[in-house]
Amino acid sequence: MQFKITITPTNNEHIVKFEANTFITKNESFEYNNIDEAKNSPLAQQLFYLPFVKKVYISGNFIAVERFNIVSWSDVQNEVAEQIENYLNDGGSVVNSEAVSKKVPVTVYAESTPNPGVMKFVANKKLVTDYYEFTSIEEAKHSPLATELFHFPFVKSVFVEENFVSITKYDITEWDGIIMELREHIRAFIEQGKEVISETAASALEKTPEHKDHQFENLDDISKEIINILEQYVKPAVASDGGNIEFQSYNPETKVVQVILQGACSGCPSSTFTLKNGIENMLKEFSRVNITSLKVRTRK
Repeated sequence: MQFKITITPTNNEHIVKFEANTFITKNESFEYNNIDEAKNSPLAQQLFYLPFVKKVYISGNFIAVERFNIVSWSDVQNEVAEQIENYLNDGGSVVNSEAVSKKVPVTVYAESTPNPGVMKFVANKKLVTDYYEFTSIEEAKHSPLATELFHFPFVKSVFVEENFVSITKYDITEWDGIIMELREHIRAFIEQGKEVISETAASALEKTPEHKDHQFENLDDISKEIINILEQYVKPAVASDGGNIEFQSYNPETKVVQVILQGACSGCPSSTFTLKNGIENMLKEFSRVNITSLKVRTRK
Protein backbone atom coordinates (compact mmCIF):
# COMPACT_ATOMS: atom_id res chain seq x y z
CA MET A 1 0.00 0.00 0.00
CA GLN A 2 1.22 3.47 -0.91
CA PHE A 3 1.16 5.98 1.92
CA LYS A 4 -0.82 9.15 1.34
CA ILE A 5 -0.52 12.13 3.68
CA THR A 6 -3.35 14.58 4.29
CA ILE A 7 -2.78 17.95 5.95
CA THR A 8 -5.25 18.66 8.77
CA PRO A 9 -5.27 21.97 10.69
CA THR A 10 -5.91 21.93 14.45
CA ASN A 11 -7.38 24.41 16.93
CA ASN A 12 -3.82 25.45 17.74
CA GLU A 13 -2.42 27.58 14.90
CA HIS A 14 1.10 26.38 15.72
CA ILE A 15 0.24 22.68 15.29
CA VAL A 16 -0.66 20.81 12.11
CA LYS A 17 -1.56 17.13 11.82
CA PHE A 18 -0.22 15.07 8.93
CA GLU A 19 -2.59 12.11 8.63
CA ALA A 20 -1.67 8.89 6.84
CA ASN A 21 -4.19 6.63 5.12
CA THR A 22 -3.23 3.77 7.45
CA PHE A 23 -1.74 3.27 10.91
CA ILE A 24 1.95 4.06 11.39
CA THR A 25 2.14 2.92 15.04
CA LYS A 26 0.46 0.02 16.81
CA ASN A 27 -1.79 1.62 19.44
CA GLU A 28 1.10 3.64 20.84
CA SER A 29 1.73 7.36 21.19
CA PHE A 30 5.09 9.12 21.29
CA GLU A 31 6.01 12.71 22.03
CA TYR A 32 9.38 14.34 21.34
CA ASN A 33 10.51 17.80 22.38
CA ASN A 34 13.89 17.80 20.61
CA ILE A 35 16.14 15.68 18.41
CA ASP A 36 17.89 14.08 21.39
CA GLU A 37 14.62 12.70 22.75
CA ALA A 38 13.85 11.41 19.25
CA LYS A 39 16.85 9.08 19.03
CA ASN A 40 14.50 6.07 18.83
CA SER A 41 12.34 7.61 16.09
CA PRO A 42 14.15 8.10 12.77
CA LEU A 43 11.09 9.87 11.36
CA ALA A 44 10.95 12.40 14.21
CA GLN A 45 14.69 12.96 13.87
CA GLN A 46 14.25 13.78 10.18
CA LEU A 47 11.59 16.34 11.07
CA PHE A 48 13.76 17.98 13.74
CA TYR A 49 16.33 18.78 11.06
CA LEU A 50 13.80 21.32 9.82
CA PRO A 51 14.70 24.54 11.72
CA PHE A 52 11.09 25.50 12.47
CA VAL A 53 10.05 22.21 14.12
CA LYS A 54 9.53 22.62 17.87
CA LYS A 55 7.80 19.37 18.87
CA VAL A 56 6.73 16.10 17.21
CA TYR A 57 3.84 13.89 18.36
CA ILE A 58 3.25 10.48 16.72
CA SER A 59 0.12 8.41 17.34
CA GLY A 60 -2.11 6.03 15.39
CA ASN A 61 -2.18 7.22 11.80
CA PHE A 62 -0.84 10.74 12.19
CA ILE A 63 2.14 12.93 12.99
CA ALA A 64 1.39 16.25 14.70
CA VAL A 65 4.11 18.87 14.38
CA GLU A 66 4.36 22.06 16.41
CA ARG A 67 6.32 24.92 14.82
CA PHE A 68 8.32 27.86 16.10
CA ASN A 69 7.11 31.33 15.13
CA ILE A 70 9.78 31.81 12.46
CA VAL A 71 7.47 30.51 9.69
CA SER A 72 3.78 30.11 8.89
CA TRP A 73 2.36 26.68 8.18
CA SER A 74 0.91 27.90 4.89
CA ASP A 75 4.48 28.40 3.63
CA VAL A 76 5.88 24.99 4.62
CA GLN A 77 3.14 22.43 5.28
CA ASN A 78 3.04 21.04 1.74
CA GLU A 79 6.79 20.41 1.77
CA VAL A 80 6.56 18.73 5.18
CA ALA A 81 3.70 16.51 3.99
CA GLU A 82 5.68 15.52 0.91
CA GLN A 83 8.76 14.74 3.00
CA ILE A 84 6.77 12.50 5.37
CA GLU A 85 4.99 10.75 2.49
CA ASN A 86 8.24 10.06 0.63
CA TYR A 87 9.93 8.87 3.82
CA LEU A 88 7.15 6.36 4.56
CA ASN A 89 6.91 5.12 0.98
CA ASP A 90 10.68 4.57 0.94
CA GLY A 91 10.25 2.17 3.87
CA GLY A 92 11.59 4.51 6.54
CA SER A 93 11.16 3.51 10.19
CA VAL A 94 8.69 5.51 12.26
CA VAL A 95 9.64 4.30 15.74
CA ASN A 96 12.16 1.53 16.42
CA SER A 97 10.67 -1.52 18.10
CA GLU A 98 12.97 -1.15 21.09
CA ALA A 99 12.00 2.49 21.52
CA VAL A 100 11.48 3.67 25.05
CA SER A 101 9.65 6.93 24.63
CA LYS A 102 7.24 9.06 26.53
CA LYS A 103 3.91 7.31 26.15
CA VAL A 104 0.83 9.45 26.49
CA PRO A 105 -1.58 8.03 29.10
CA VAL A 106 -4.87 6.79 27.69
CA THR A 107 -8.00 8.52 28.92
CA VAL A 108 -11.61 7.68 28.04
CA TYR A 109 -14.67 9.66 29.01
CA ALA A 110 -18.37 8.89 28.56
CA GLU A 111 -20.61 11.28 26.67
CA SER A 112 -24.39 11.07 26.34
CA THR A 113 -26.01 11.17 22.89
CA PRO A 114 -29.45 12.24 21.61
CA ASN A 115 -30.34 8.54 21.62
CA PRO A 116 -30.94 7.48 25.25
CA GLY A 117 -30.03 3.91 24.37
CA VAL A 118 -26.54 4.85 23.14
CA MET A 119 -23.48 6.09 25.06
CA LYS A 120 -20.37 7.50 23.39
CA PHE A 121 -16.95 6.67 24.88
CA VAL A 122 -14.29 9.11 23.68
CA ALA A 123 -10.55 8.38 23.82
CA ASN A 124 -7.70 10.89 23.72
CA LYS A 125 -6.15 9.17 20.70
CA LYS A 126 -7.19 7.96 17.29
CA LEU A 127 -8.52 4.42 17.28
CA VAL A 128 -9.41 3.71 13.65
CA THR A 129 -9.03 5.30 10.22
CA ASP A 130 -12.57 4.44 9.12
CA TYR A 131 -15.92 3.65 10.73
CA TYR A 132 -17.10 0.17 11.68
CA GLU A 133 -20.46 -1.03 13.01
CA PHE A 134 -21.13 -4.44 14.55
CA THR A 135 -24.56 -5.68 15.58
CA SER A 136 -23.54 -9.12 16.85
CA ILE A 137 -20.50 -11.00 18.13
CA GLU A 138 -20.39 -12.90 14.84
CA GLU A 139 -20.04 -9.65 12.89
CA ALA A 140 -17.37 -8.46 15.32
CA LYS A 141 -14.77 -11.06 14.32
CA HIS A 142 -12.65 -8.31 12.73
CA SER A 143 -12.66 -6.24 15.94
CA PRO A 144 -11.07 -7.67 19.10
CA LEU A 145 -12.48 -4.74 21.09
CA ALA A 146 -16.05 -5.19 19.86
CA THR A 147 -15.79 -8.93 20.44
CA GLU A 148 -14.90 -8.33 24.08
CA LEU A 149 -17.68 -5.77 24.50
CA PHE A 150 -20.29 -8.22 23.22
CA HIS A 151 -19.48 -10.47 26.16
CA PHE A 152 -21.32 -7.94 28.32
CA PRO A 153 -24.96 -9.17 28.26
CA PHE A 154 -26.35 -5.64 27.95
CA VAL A 155 -24.39 -4.67 24.79
CA LYS A 156 -26.63 -4.66 21.71
CA SER A 157 -24.31 -3.09 19.10
CA VAL A 158 -20.91 -1.41 18.82
CA PHE A 159 -19.93 1.44 16.52
CA VAL A 160 -16.29 2.56 16.23
CA GLU A 161 -15.06 5.68 14.44
CA GLU A 162 -12.10 8.05 14.72
CA ASN A 163 -11.46 8.35 18.47
CA PHE A 164 -14.71 7.05 19.94
CA VAL A 165 -16.79 3.94 20.55
CA SER A 166 -20.60 4.20 20.62
CA ILE A 167 -22.36 1.40 22.47
CA THR A 168 -26.06 0.61 22.16
CA LYS A 169 -27.49 -1.22 25.16
CA TYR A 170 -30.49 -3.43 25.71
CA ASP A 171 -33.18 -2.08 28.03
CA ILE A 172 -32.41 -4.66 30.70
CA THR A 173 -30.18 -2.22 32.57
CA GLU A 174 -29.64 1.51 33.08
CA TRP A 175 -26.50 3.42 32.08
CA ASP A 176 -25.78 4.48 35.66
CA GLY A 177 -24.93 0.92 36.59
CA ILE A 178 -22.62 0.11 33.66
CA ILE A 179 -20.89 3.30 32.43
CA MET A 180 -17.89 3.04 34.74
CA GLU A 181 -17.36 -0.64 33.92
CA LEU A 182 -17.51 -0.05 30.15
CA ARG A 183 -15.32 3.05 30.29
CA GLU A 184 -12.60 1.29 32.27
CA HIS A 185 -12.75 -1.80 30.04
CA ILE A 186 -12.27 0.29 26.89
CA ARG A 187 -9.50 2.36 28.48
CA ALA A 188 -7.58 -0.71 29.69
CA PHE A 189 -7.97 -2.41 26.31
CA ILE A 190 -6.47 0.57 24.47
CA GLU A 191 -3.72 1.12 27.04
CA GLN A 192 -2.59 -2.50 26.69
CA GLY A 193 -1.89 -1.86 23.01
CA LYS A 194 -4.44 -4.34 21.71
CA GLU A 195 -5.89 -4.06 18.21
CA VAL A 196 -9.19 -2.20 18.10
CA ILE A 197 -9.72 -3.33 14.52
CA SER A 198 -7.68 -6.14 12.95
CA GLU A 199 -5.22 -5.31 10.18
CA THR A 200 -7.23 -7.42 7.73
CA ALA A 201 -10.55 -5.69 8.47
CA ALA A 202 -10.27 -2.93 5.87
CA SER A 203 -9.63 -5.44 3.10
CA ALA A 204 -12.19 -7.98 4.29
CA LEU A 205 -14.91 -5.37 4.72
CA GLU A 206 -14.01 -3.52 1.51
CA LYS A 207 -12.93 -0.35 3.29
CA THR A 208 -9.48 0.12 1.79
CA PRO A 209 -8.86 3.54 0.18
CA GLU A 210 -8.50 1.84 -3.20
CA HIS A 211 -11.86 0.07 -2.91
CA LYS A 212 -13.65 3.21 -1.72
CA ASP A 213 -12.13 5.28 -4.53
CA HIS A 214 -13.23 2.65 -7.05
CA GLN A 215 -16.76 2.65 -5.67
CA PHE A 216 -16.96 6.44 -5.77
CA GLU A 217 -15.64 6.71 -9.33
CA ASN A 218 -18.27 4.24 -10.57
CA LEU A 219 -21.13 6.43 -9.31
CA ASP A 220 -23.04 8.94 -11.40
CA ASP A 221 -22.34 12.65 -10.96
CA ILE A 222 -25.44 13.34 -8.85
CA SER A 223 -24.60 10.54 -6.43
CA LYS A 224 -21.07 11.93 -6.10
CA GLU A 225 -22.48 15.36 -5.38
CA ILE A 226 -24.81 13.96 -2.71
CA ILE A 227 -21.93 12.10 -1.05
CA ASN A 228 -19.83 15.27 -0.99
CA ILE A 229 -22.70 17.20 0.63
CA LEU A 230 -23.13 14.49 3.27
CA GLU A 231 -19.37 14.39 3.94
CA GLN A 232 -19.03 18.15 4.29
CA TYR A 233 -22.21 19.17 6.08
CA VAL A 234 -23.78 16.14 7.75
CA LYS A 235 -21.13 13.65 8.85
CA PRO A 236 -19.27 16.01 11.23
CA ALA A 237 -22.53 16.77 13.06
CA VAL A 238 -23.68 13.16 13.41
CA ALA A 239 -20.16 12.06 14.42
CA SER A 240 -20.24 14.55 17.30
CA ASP A 241 -23.38 12.75 18.48
CA GLY A 242 -21.69 9.34 18.25
CA GLY A 243 -23.09 8.22 14.90
CA ASN A 244 -22.55 8.11 11.17
CA ILE A 245 -24.49 8.45 7.93
CA GLU A 246 -23.69 6.35 4.87
CA PHE A 247 -24.94 6.98 1.34
CA GLN A 248 -26.68 3.94 -0.11
CA SER A 249 -28.29 4.93 -3.41
CA TYR A 250 -29.86 7.58 -5.63
CA ASN A 251 -32.66 6.79 -8.07
CA PRO A 252 -32.49 9.19 -11.05
CA GLU A 253 -36.06 8.36 -12.09
CA THR A 254 -37.80 8.92 -8.74
CA LYS A 255 -35.09 11.28 -7.42
CA VAL A 256 -35.19 9.43 -4.09
CA VAL A 257 -32.03 9.26 -1.97
CA GLN A 258 -31.45 6.38 0.45
CA VAL A 259 -29.02 6.55 3.37
CA ILE A 260 -28.10 4.33 6.32
CA LEU A 261 -27.86 5.70 9.86
CA GLN A 262 -25.37 4.06 12.21
CA GLY A 263 -24.31 4.28 15.83
CA ALA A 264 -26.23 6.74 18.01
CA CYS A 265 -28.21 7.97 14.99
CA SER A 266 -30.04 4.66 14.61
CA GLY A 267 -32.83 3.18 16.69
CA CYS A 268 -34.27 6.42 18.09
CA PRO A 269 -37.46 7.40 16.22
CA SER A 270 -37.54 11.03 17.35
CA SER A 271 -33.90 11.80 16.52
CA THR A 272 -34.14 9.83 13.26
CA PHE A 273 -37.18 11.88 12.17
CA THR A 274 -35.47 15.17 13.02
CA LEU A 275 -32.24 14.16 11.29
CA LYS A 276 -34.11 12.91 8.22
CA ASN A 277 -35.93 16.21 7.77
CA GLY A 278 -32.75 18.22 8.23
CA ILE A 279 -30.75 16.17 5.71
CA GLU A 280 -33.60 16.15 3.21
CA ASN A 281 -33.89 19.95 3.33
CA MET A 282 -30.12 20.33 3.01
CA LEU A 283 -29.95 18.08 -0.06
CA LYS A 284 -32.80 19.98 -1.66
CA GLU A 285 -30.99 23.26 -1.01
CA PHE A 286 -27.48 22.32 -2.12
CA SER A 287 -28.01 19.68 -4.80
CA ARG A 288 -28.37 20.60 -8.47
CA VAL A 289 -31.20 18.08 -8.72
CA ASN A 290 -34.59 18.54 -7.10
CA ILE A 291 -34.52 15.66 -4.61
CA THR A 292 -38.07 14.44 -3.98
CA SER A 293 -37.47 12.57 -0.73
CA LEU A 294 -34.96 10.91 1.55
CA LYS A 295 -35.37 7.34 2.75
CA VAL A 296 -33.56 6.41 5.92
CA ARG A 297 -32.84 2.94 7.23
CA THR A 298 -30.75 1.54 10.04
CA ARG A 299 -28.85 -1.70 10.36
CA LYS A 300 -30.66 -4.33 12.39
